[in-house]
Amino acid sequence: MKALDKYLQGVRIKKARKFVQKNNSVLDIGSVDGVMFERWKGHISKGLGVDPTLNQVIDGGFYKLYPGYFPDACPKGETFDAITLLAVLEHIPTSQQEQLAKDCFAYLNPKGRLIITVPSPQVDTVLEVLLKFRLIEGMSLEEHYGYKPEDTERIFAAPHFKLLHKETFQLGLNNLFVFERL
Repeated sequence: MKALDKYLQGVRIKKARKFVQKNNSVLDIGSVDGVMFERWKGHISKGLGVDPTLNQVIDGGFYKLYPGYFPDACPKGETFDAITLLAVLEHIPTSQQEQLAKDCFAYLNPKGRLIITVPSPQVDTVLEVLLKFRLIEGMSLEEHYGYKPEDTERIFAAPHFKLLHKETFQLGLNNLFVFERL
């Protein structure tokens, strides 16, 4: 990752942490290399991450990262106090988003939190320019599927979830949604 990629990732991680309580167990979908867990060391009790870019299981002590896609790559029978999808939902094809919501519900403890960040549509144009000047790496722009942040509330709606918080950040270019499992 380039410096700007790391900065943007760090902002999302910092935003999400405000909604994760001390000693929570956390499932991070799209965990990449586990940097979020490293930054939250001492704050969370355990972490599990899944990411299709990983080649092998990584044991970080209080967290483990598994190669593959959620939920197939996750050990069965585990549930978590929080699930994070930071800059992930826009990479999920529209046809799979409703099932993703059901799978998140199944892996989340009652009253657990689902923390999601998604970029605003105009970000793709900004990222294309940054990519052209090699200020960022690809960020899998070809997978963005034209995601609209306003769809997030519909995908993660009752009877499974209720919206606790939403906000925009980074000059309106990013969106944060926090849901609670009902």
